[in-house]
Amino acid sequence: MNKKKIFNDPVYGFITVPTDLIFDIIDHPYFQRLRRIKQLGLTEMVYPGALHTRFHHALGAMHLMNTALNTLRSKNNEISDKEFEASLIAILLHDIGHGPFSHALETAIFKNVHHEHLSLHIMHLLNDAFGGRLSMAIEIFTGNYHRKFFHQLVSSQLDVDRLDYLNRDSFYTGVYEGKIGADRIIKMLDVANDKLVVEEKGVYSIENFLVSRRLMYWQVYLHKTVISAENMVLRVVQRARELVQQGIEVPCSPCLKFFLTSDLTMQDFQRDSSILERFVSLDDHDIWGGIKMWAAHPDKILSYLANSILNRKLFKVVIASKPIDEELQLGISELVQSQFSIAEEDVHYLMIAGKIGNNAYDVEGQTIDMLTKSGYVIDVAEASDLPNIRALSNKVEKYYVCYPKEVAH
Repeated sequence: MNKKKIFNDPVYGFITVPTDLIFDIIDHPYFQRLRRIKQLGLTEMVYPGALHTRFHHALGAMHLMNTALNTLRSKNNEISDKEFEASLIAILLHDIGHGPFSHALETAIFKNVHHEHLSLHIMHLLNDAFGGRLSMAIEIFTGNYHRKFFHQLVSSQLDVDRLDYLNRDSFYTGVYEGKIGADRIIKMLDVANDKLVVEEKGVYSIENFLVSRRLMYWQVYLHKTVISAENMVLRVVQRARELVQQGIEVPCSPCLKFFLTSDLTMQDFQRDSSILERFVSLDDHDIWGGIKMWAAHPDKILSYLANSILNRKLFKVVIASKPIDEELQLGISELVQSQFSIAEEDVHYLMIAGKIGNNAYDVEGQTIDMLTKSGYVIDVAEASDLPNIRALSNKVEKYYVCYPKEVAH
């Protein structure tokens, strides 16, 4: 069978599948599931074009990794074919553990199971299935490989994951301010003292990357209407879980029912292989199928939330730079109780308060290092003569409260 396939990607053009093993991983049902999980959850409620999937993103990130490794090789960095393939596999599978609606439902389906832990668990299972050929990819993914710059390409402040999702999310949402010069940034990459560095002449491209990242957070990922929609989906699933655990019948797919009835930990996944088999058959369609059925449920909170999501009757959102006044929250809570005739302990389903935060460059975390013409390695914040990068490292926090628009009238 010919495994030298080509994908036509709207963002980069043709993406080639370089090895048979990578083709077989892409062909595996665990990976194909990513076609049924949207990259941006409910962002399509605001940007109708944002319908791309985790499958698109994983292939795009693999393509950028391929370009990055070829660039590093061209600058006399020794990279074996085995390391090359392992790096591609590590980035290809970095999101394999995402559940339905990506980040939006992570806390509703599980209590303390993070998608990174599930990704690693699935990688180990695939490694068994492929006779141990993913071992180096797992070492790179976890940061245990002795050459550290490979892990930085997979996960750092300037990894190919971010380069792809900013490019791709900007393309599909139409928010062109978020477009970054990924090609130019990749062409500027090098390795110094086993660390990933950017050549000094790339400093403005990095600055543009960080500015774009902040813009994408406020304009797309943390857009107030997206916050409202994602919180509503989170609450509708939490309500379904509460009712199921009280013994009330809530129709949904068998796999979703299993996760709603149990409070699972990562240890459960490791102990019982059937749990993962259920998880990998779960995708966005299970949630949408549930929401469509819940719209007719006798529980008024569940049916109200389900109908509102289906018909895009989203909650009003108030965003402020300081915590929302407690008096205001109390007033909204009382209005919600009287308007919907619900008990005080159920108000949190219809009035949601929280905070969002964003810093484009985390100085406390791994830095982005620049290689100066004289051969020194310095933090990008020092290399830039523009004050922007220091400003971009400041964390901006905002507070919000969402509630039904009927209450606002």
